[in-house]
Amino acid sequence: AMAEGDNAYRLRCSLVGHEQDVRGLTVSLFPRGSFVSVSRDRTARLWTPDSPNRGFTETHCMRGHTNFVSCVCIIPPSDLYPHGLIATGGNDQNICIFTTDNSDPLHILRGHTNTVCSLSAGKFGTLLSGSWDTTAKVWLNEKCMMTLQGHTGAIWAVKILPEPGLMLTGSADKTIKLWKAGRCERTFTGHEDCVRGLAIFSEKEFLSCANDASVRRWQMSGECLQVYYGHTNYIYSISVFPQCRDFVTTGEDRSLRIWKEGECAQIIRLPAQSVWCCCVLENGDIVVGASDGIIRVFTKSVERIASVEETEAFERELAQASIDLKTGDLGNINVGDLPGRKHLEDPGTKDGQTRLINDNGKVEAYQWSVSQGRWIKIGDVVGSRGATEQTSGKVLFEGK
Repeated sequence: AMAEGDNAYRLRCSLVGHEQDVRGLTVSLFPRGSFVSVSRDRTARLWTPDSPNRGFTETHCMRGHTNFVSCVCIIPPSDLYPHGLIATGGNDQNICIFTTDNSDPLHILRGHTNTVCSLSAGKFGTLLSGSWDTTAKVWLNEKCMMTLQGHTGAIWAVKILPEPGLMLTGSADKTIKLWKAGRCERTFTGHEDCVRGLAIFSEKEFLSCANDASVRRWQMSGECLQVYYGHTNYIYSISVFPQCRDFVTTGEDRSLRIWKEGECAQIIRLPAQSVWCCCVLENGDIVVGASDGIIRVFTKSVERIASVEETEAFERELAQASIDLKTGDLGNINVGDLPGRKHLEDPGTKDGQTRLINDNGKVEAYQWSVSQGRWIKIGDVVGSRGATEQTSGKVLFEGK
């Protein structure tokens, strides 16, 4: 079943504040309904819901990194810090720990020898970090307790599991490793490119996403249970909905995808090439960060949907975006074979379906919206003349 009108996610708000790419997002515990974002602009920001106008207000800006901030997680509350702590990792090789009310770091954790690109917090103040230096480190009370060695490429994703002592790491070496008390218990192989994100489904299962444009569902015992295809380029992040088995992914094909019961139920395109990160709030709303520095929140609650003006502004931005064929976002296309504008009179068959038309030599891309019963323009297609090389503008070197 595809996303029906009442079930589709639509724009709730666009949040402007960061000056560069938003690289990481995490749900915050205090105040309720808030989240934290981190950016290439070297800051971390706390966003709090403001009830009257459906949006969020930036209530706290944290500075402490001397270079891009790549990842963020919340350390759960303790007696000493009843609101928990915010941990951020950056290209300066450091991890900064912030309280929720001070813009300078409480502590700086030093030890990695390259970019810190992933963080996960466990019970009792433990923190797990993954780095381009190919190691993951376990921290407690500002000290590195353990270094996990075994990967041969950058560690893009880390997760502390619910069961005590268990940890997962995903790497540019295309593997995922399960660690128990610091020893590698198991290596999961199957992805054909860098593993970029991990999400925990249950005590027994987890999900991974990768630069091979696939999502995989694994059993902790090692078996790959399912592979999900849909994205047409690198998948950067994956986030699970609370209390259910649905999840969201974002990637280099300018899209956010919502997966229900193993199927891609909705595709939301953004006017930014790299959709770096996402998180799901307690109320089911989805927060997304992208290379245009704007954070966008999507909701299926009619009460929280954006105003007509804001929705139209978002659609205009989308319509004016240019889609480069070389990124492969729309598959292989021969412009000569494309139909004209009249083709838009035929309705689409499923939500998020794309259709290209040739309007006097100018190629435009549209996406079908089931909830609105119309084709929405998602950009002008460029680079359609004899584009051969199927590469994205980004180049990976040694998994970085």
